Amino acid sequence: MEANFESQSTNKRRTTVGRVRAALSVALPLTAGLILRLWMLNKLFQVNGDSLIYGGLAKNLLLHGRYALNGAGNELYPSLIRLPGYPLFLVLCFRLFGMENYFAASCTQIALELAGCLLLADFVRRIAPPALRSGAALTTLWLSALCPFTASYAVAPLTEGPTLFVMALALWAMARFCSRPGWGSALWFTFAVCSAALLRPDGALVGLTLAPALVLGLRRSQIEPKKLVRMAVVCALLTLAPFAAWTARNWHVFHVFQPLAPRLATEPGEPTHPGWERWVKSWCLDFVSTYNVYWYVPGDTLDLSKLPARAFDSPAQYAETAALAADYNNHGQELTPEIDARFAQLAQQRIAAHPLRSALWLPLGRLADMALRPRVENLPIDLDWWVYAHHNDETRFSWAYAVLNALFLLLGLAGLCMRPRFWPWMLDYVALRGALLLTVEAPEARYTLEWFPILFALGGIALYRLTYRVCLSVSNVKALAGNG
Repeated sequence: MEANFESQSTNKRRTTVGRVRAALSVALPLTAGLILRLWMLNKLFQVNGDSLIYGGLAKNLLLHGRYALNGAGNELYPSLIRLPGYPLFLVLCFRLFGMENYFAASCTQIALELAGCLLLADFVRRIAPPALRSGAALTTLWLSALCPFTASYAVAPLTEGPTLFVMALALWAMARFCSRPGWGSALWFTFAVCSAALLRPDGALVGLTLAPALVLGLRRSQIEPKKLVRMAVVCALLTLAPFAAWTARNWHVFHVFQPLAPRLATEPGEPTHPGWERWVKSWCLDFVSTYNVYWYVPGDTLDLSKLPARAFDSPAQYAETAALAADYNNHGQELTPEIDARFAQLAQQRIAAHPLRSALWLPLGRLADMALRPRVENLPIDLDWWVYAHHNDETRFSWAYAVLNALFLLLGLAGLCMRPRFWPWMLDYVALRGALLLTVEAPEARYTLEWFPILFALGGIALYRLTYRVCLSVSNVKALAGNG
């Protein structure tokens, strides 16, 4: 009896110790991630640009019940340049924490992103090889919690933070559904993919690439066919309903068919500048050109000195571009139809002279810039970070960020080579998003941020497998030495 009682007590103590260790193993990376984000919130938090646009839409929804922006005279005009997902998120935050309380919105995003780290860890636990599941899940949690690239966007009142959360939710719900099909997982997946598309137009890729995995999961399940059909119909209707309402609203207000948002964020009837866009696309290669030139035109001076040498193929083309820039600047920095047509002619000359450059090398170069560039665009670091003589510390820091970014990419590639469950769907998402970014004329590194939930998952598996093998080899060496 006594021996049996002692054995039970020992087992209870071991169980308690095991639970405490498990809780600590989760709490430590989450605490570290929270500290990192709170530090960034203190150092990097600011409200400008797109944040004010989203905030204006949210404020007018709350105060006036209209999805509208404020004009020059503070009058309201309806808008469709931004999808309603993030303004609705801000509506909820403003309602709970006070009007225009962007700080509270950023704090909410921090909580959501850390929750997304937990979801990614559980996703990896479901897809990794059995021997690696617990360790790979914990490694994924550390990688996602301590990644400074995603953390810096969690503290910014922009769409990136919530988008990363719903991507993690979609991956987790997909894996959970395929393991144990049911209404809960299906509805969470529906919410995730619908939210991703409502936050950003390119968010629709999440549902497009991951939904086929759910269809295959349905085929392998033991659920009765009627229930499967009912589940599929309900989820499809729930996904399409918000976009049907948004499309109907845009048709009613603007008389245009717009199920998402305009690619160039222009209101109906607002002039577009296809010639200018095409000309920029014929030479723009990096974020420096996006920042120095593309964002300022129209509406500001076109400074010829800020154009890179690749914007001119000959002295004659330089002279033609200089004349065109002078005409634009003298017309009040306005891209008139005549000036835009001249930009189109100049672009056509460049494309005809170098078709392969325009069709292949420049798009690939822009994608490489978005994928490999040091992710310091929202840090207080100069654009010319690589000029060591101007700022020694910033240059070293930027190169360290570039190396860290490359490590995440390499770990993701290594994890992909291990072919965990759902690797084809994750690869589909990365490839399709990359293909979409090939069409962008003005690159920004944040456009590839949505790759990171998948990089965390694949990288966690790869990194733990590497450390697992190293530890196993060390143990074998010690065992052999002991036997000797």
